[in-house]
Amino acid sequence: MPKKAQATKKASKSAGPASNEKETVNSLYRQWQILSKLPTGKWIGTRQLQEQLQREGIDISIRTIQRDLNQIASRFPIESNKETPQGWRWQEDAPIQSLPHMNSSQAVTFMMVEDHLKHLLPPSLLDEMRPWFDLARRSLSSEHNNVRQWINRVRIVPATQPLIPPAVDAKAQQSIYEALLQDRQLRVTYKARAHQGEDTVYTLNPLALVQRGAIIYLICTRHDKPDVRQFALHRFSHATVLESRSMHPVNFNIDEYLAAGALGFTSYNQQSVEPIFIDLMFHAKAGQTFFESRLSEDQTVEKLESGEVRVTATVPFTAQLVWWLRAYGRMLIDIKPEFLAEQVHETAFLPKAEPVTDV
Repeated sequence: MPKKAQATKKASKSAGPASNEKETVNSLYRQWQILSKLPTGKWIGTRQLQEQLQREGIDISIRTIQRDLNQIASRFPIESNKETPQGWRWQEDAPIQSLPHMNSSQAVTFMMVEDHLKHLLPPSLLDEMRPWFDLARRSLSSEHNNVRQWINRVRIVPATQPLIPPAVDAKAQQSIYEALLQDRQLRVTYKARAHQGEDTVYTLNPLALVQRGAIIYLICTRHDKPDVRQFALHRFSHATVLESRSMHPVNFNIDEYLAAGALGFTSYNQQSVEPIFIDLMFHAKAGQTFFESRLSEDQTVEKLESGEVRVTATVPFTAQLVWWLRAYGRMLIDIKPEFLAEQVHETAFLPKAEPVTDV
């Protein structure tokens, strides 16, 4: 046998065990991922499993998923509904040990995620997380220590008058979240207050979701206008995910957008939110807040000999700023600049909010 052929054969033999070991590890990881995505109670199809795995970067055929499930079923308490297409789930009497172990701190974290973030997560991701949420509840119910009491001792309350969240169309919400997740355009039907409540059809480029109080907003651009706009989720009556990719404004950054006061709403006839330098004088008790919490990065706070507190800061000029200053009433002694003071002290009518939005 030629030396080159012998060397190739020898290299192939030596690489064989390592290659097989890597393939085994990959198979175990893939099967573990499949196992972790099986729900309890309802069925999940192989195509749904394929979509979830592909979202996580695991490229796998439906045939391979089916083969893996059959292998897993011989070792774990999972079952098939024997229909076409097949659905799979954990058996009803499957012991909790069949799922990955979760300690108390992990369980508390999952419970708080479910309580506080479920309105901001795509339904498809929530469905994937439900086995973990269920496991968290079971883990906490079986724990006899102080950690399980944490979720009963922590609450988040609004700083303003609380409102009951408006009803959101579940199907429209699911499509909107999926479009944002997949970076796709949306075709929507929307009922805008600015148009006397008439239904309007738009094609949107979703950019972000923001929850402000009880309202969730889709931050996006329209296909026919480049400016970034806000649409309230509860005013969508229909939404369809398109195949076309979402178009993003150059250098758009959601944090910079919010920091500029985008959801504070512009005041009067402004077309954009501009920062202004404010100089405020408070009675001592009201001014104490600003020694603990700052209005801006450049804030200065000074307690005068008279006991009053002077605060300066650069902040976005918004209707929200005007309403916030009004809430201080007589505790706020002086306001500069003058045009801001005029709006705060105006009693004939509230400042007109002109958000860059279609709500």
